[in-house]
Amino acid sequence: MKLIAESTKFENLSVLTEGKGDNKKMYIKGPFLQAEKVNRNNRVYPQAIMDAAVEKYIEEYVNENRALGELNHPAEPQVNPERAAILTTELTKSGIYYEGTAKVLSTPMGKIVENLLSDGVKIGVSSRGLGSLKPVQKGINEVQEDFVLTTAADVVFDPSAQSSFVEGVMESTEWIFESGLFRQIDLEEQQKRIRLANKRNLNETKLRAFEKLMQSLI
Repeated sequence: MKLIAESTKFENLSVLTEGKGDNKKMYIKGPFLQAEKVNRNNRVYPQAIMDAAVEKYIEEYVNENRALGELNHPAEPQVNPERAAILTTELTKSGIYYEGTAKVLSTPMGKIVENLLSDGVKIGVSSRGLGSLKPVQKGINEVQEDFVLTTAADVVFDPSAQSSFVEGVMESTEWIFESGLFRQIDLEEQQKRIRLANKRNLNETKLRAFEKLMQSLI
C-alpha cells in the first residue's frame, strides 16, 4: 500500500478558544476529509470507502482519545507521540465531507502551534492513510477498498507541499501490515518476497503431489 496524504486549505479552518488562563484550550475546526469529488491531488475517494475508513478510525482512535496528529510533514503512517501537536476529538459527516474538531495539546509541539495561532499564523491540516490507487481517468486515481485512515489531521504550515513531500520521499516505498504494525518495505525487498513466495508455493505443490503418489501406492 502507498502512503497517501491530503491537505485542507488555510481558509477552510477556524480556530476556537475555550476557557481562560491555565484552563484555556484551543481548538482547530473545519473539513478534515473529503469523498466523491476529485481533490487537488487528482485523487478521488468513493463515499463508501471513506465512510468505512472513518468509522473504523473513530471507533479505534477518536473514541479512545488517541487520535493524535503531528506537527508538519510526517513521512510514515504511524504517529510519533514525541511530535504530537493535536488530538482529534470529533469527526462528523456533512455531505461528502467530514468536519473535524481537534484540540491543540499542551505538548512541546502543541505549544508551538498554540503560540503561532495566537500570533495570527495560518495553518492547514493534512490527513494520512494507506491504500492502493487505481487509475480511472487520465491523471486521476481512485482510492481502493484497502484504504486505512491512520491520521485524520496533522498540522501543516504549507498544505500545498504536503503531498509532493510525501510522494517524493516514499516514491519507491510500499507499506505492509505486519505483527500489528505498518512496516516500510522497499520494492527490491517486496520483489524478493514475491519470488520466495512463488518458490515456496512450488515446493508445496511438489510435496502434495508426492504425498498423493505415495498414497496411491499403499
